[in-house]
Amino acid sequence: MIGQTFQSEKKSYKDEKTGRLVWQLTSNGSNNYHLYFTDNSFTLGDQEIYFLSDRSSESPEVYNFFKMDIASGLITQVTDEKQGIKTHTKCPDSELLVYTTGNTLKKVNTRTLQSEVIYEERGNVRLGSPFISPCKKYTGVIRNENVNIERGANYSGFKESMYSVKKAWITLVNMDGSAAVNVWEDTHYLGHFQFSPDDSTIAMFCHEGPWNLVHQRMWLLDTVSRSVTPCFRQGEDDCVGHEFWTRDGMIFFDNRKKGHDGTITSDRTQATVHAEPEQNQVPYVGLANKKGEVIRTIELPYYCNHYHANNDNSLLVGDDVDDLVLIRLDEEKPAPVPLCTHKTSWYNNRRHAHPTFSWTGRQILFASDRENRNNNLYLIDLD
Repeated sequence: MIGQTFQSEKKSYKDEKTGRLVWQLTSNGSNNYHLYFTDNSFTLGDQEIYFLSDRSSESPEVYNFFKMDIASGLITQVTDEKQGIKTHTKCPDSELLVYTTGNTLKKVNTRTLQSEVIYEERGNVRLGSPFISPCKKYTGVIRNENVNIERGANYSGFKESMYSVKKAWITLVNMDGSAAVNVWEDTHYLGHFQFSPDDSTIAMFCHEGPWNLVHQRMWLLDTVSRSVTPCFRQGEDDCVGHEFWTRDGMIFFDNRKKGHDGTITSDRTQATVHAEPEQNQVPYVGLANKKGEVIRTIELPYYCNHYHANNDNSLLVGDDVDDLVLIRLDEEKPAPVPLCTHKTSWYNNRRHAHPTFSWTGRQILFASDRENRNNNLYLIDLD
């Protein structure tokens, strides 16, 4: 029920490896996860987070939006979709939420809690993750043709979808629901649509699939001219992904080099590659500008599954197999330093740690099912 509240579930513990204090934010037997690291669950000012939970649903894994006051731990339900929410986004100040439920794209104003359908899908198409423009005038959403391949745990259907999807669109939907316009059509499986944080006419998207099989992962889209430019032109041995916009409008990406598909499963192995990556190739991370030109690369001869950067790109948080690590990019030879254990199962995308810096860079939010089968949210202070 919208407006229903849940008392604080917060509890703290000292991490067994590093001794750092970690806050477990949710613990009521439900499943909870935060927004993907290309978004940010924190509201500007870092006083609250928005997250997804099945705590009010009759069936497990049927999710709705909730918000939490971090200081008090008080949780408030924001949406009540009986079919549940599949994909989702919000703007940095959390005024607007946009999500898919069933075959519709809906918007919620969190100040009034009023919701409305802004787009209804009538074709044989799957709606991907939406993303709100910084001007808040429209939402971009990827629409892939429905090829009837089920996506499931441990990346099942991931490679098959890449090969099967031959038609996809990027659609801009007016936030008032008055119009929807296709601004790009492609012949590839598309994903990771993200507007630039400071320019509503520039966005990024990817050709989705196992990194070692995708020839050119990252693309920049000019929504006015409706033209695209490759971002970091890949060579034969480049395996690239987990790109995101940094706070200063740069594009961060991870190049794991030849032989890596960018995945991890609950067996702690890659999903589609069954051999060790090439030993003579050094993985690195890079930063590109809005023209797609690479301006900096930093060798990182080890693998984290996701990275996220602080406000000035001097510090990364990454999730390796069992730990969160911090990596100082301003050091001569950056190396991972354990921050805390996460011990997530990696079973599906919601059970990936996806560590994310708060807007001030003082806190890191992550998810894990470390305690039992339920997935929960955790917070660590860097101060």
